[in-house]
Amino acid sequence: MRALTWQSTGEVSVETVPKPTIEEAGDAVIRVTSAAICGSDLHLYSVFGPFLEKGDILGHETMGIVEEVGSGVTKLSVGDRVVVPFVIACGDCVACHSGLSTQCEVTQNTEQGTGADLYGYTELYGSVPGGQAEYLRVRLADNNAIKVGHELSDERYLFLSDILPTAWQGVKYAAVPEGGTLAVVGLGPVGQFAARIGKHLGYRVLGVDPVPERRALAERYGVEVFDYDDETADALRAATDGRGPDSVVDAVGLEAHGSGDGSGFAELAQKGAGLLPDAVAKKVIKTAGVDRLSAIMLAVDAVRRGGTVSLSGVYAGTADPMPMMTMFDKQLTLRMGQCNVQRWIPELLPLVEDRSDPLGTEDLVTHRMPLEDAPRMYEVFQKKAEGCIKVVLKPRG
Repeated sequence: MRALTWQSTGEVSVETVPKPTIEEAGDAVIRVTSAAICGSDLHLYSVFGPFLEKGDILGHETMGIVEEVGSGVTKLSVGDRVVVPFVIACGDCVACHSGLSTQCEVTQNTEQGTGADLYGYTELYGSVPGGQAEYLRVRLADNNAIKVGHELSDERYLFLSDILPTAWQGVKYAAVPEGGTLAVVGLGPVGQFAARIGKHLGYRVLGVDPVPERRALAERYGVEVFDYDDETADALRAATDGRGPDSVVDAVGLEAHGSGDGSGFAELAQKGAGLLPDAVAKKVIKTAGVDRLSAIMLAVDAVRRGGTVSLSGVYAGTADPMPMMTMFDKQLTLRMGQCNVQRWIPELLPLVEDRSDPLGTEDLVTHRMPLEDAPRMYEVFQKKAEGCIKVVLKPRG
């Protein structure tokens, strides 16, 4: 089969690799009909190379048709249409029953000190082959392949794999008071959905992004938009009677524009770590890694006293300098974490299947491309070129 593979930092390619097969009784194999490129994939493209092996298959936003099931699968049949959460979880352990599928005690990577296995996401999370490919092996398929109908488009369902529940969790964690104001920093795919969810739930929503096309898309959904510059925090306060928004979702994460301290040190450190020998780079990233913090610094600065900052963007630094005095003085609440996708599916599936498409799932994709074009689209997406907001890959063109 053909699959998008990691080759080196800043280099991916589509290669011919073995087609996956049933390896355990709980497995299913699906023929992929759509796979998206996620902002988290860009972290692998440019930062986390030391934790990847040449030839690793990337991708964790996937849906398709079941082609084969193992003897232990009871909820799926050949021909079913499914969307696959990026988190691989058993559904039966204490963590899963608590709604924390990303902490699943069966697939948790205890040797790495990290949470549950993730598709296409480095040795830190199981080195599991991803879904930017013609076929995908789905483990523990009864809990990790969500059966959907055949009537609506792939784009109605595809984003249930990651970015839609990630945005939903981000807004839920933000604990916006009834009728309150939510700011969303970063209007990429997750930020767009977070802003739309905020409006759907009845909040006033302020959106921040330096890219005009992203601001324009958010405006279509009633979001008040702001450019990102040195005056943004003041502008957000001015728009909220001088207090700041009640809650802020940081939908950017570790590769934000700038370090947050004006020095550019974090960006240089991230690039420098990627040039070290893998054994050294892994040690550096795990013990002294730093993130670009401008998005979270803006969130902490802008949110009102007593407010909540919710992190949906991925952070991975172990030596990040945080403004603890400000956070303590402002009495802030900080919530974060990988999305517990399986927890939110029951709430989101009815919205996705609503004929009116209230969250605009069919109004996000800017580039629909064959899988063979994935290497170019990684570069386009990273550079935010060509008005790119979301890329969907079609393995069969």
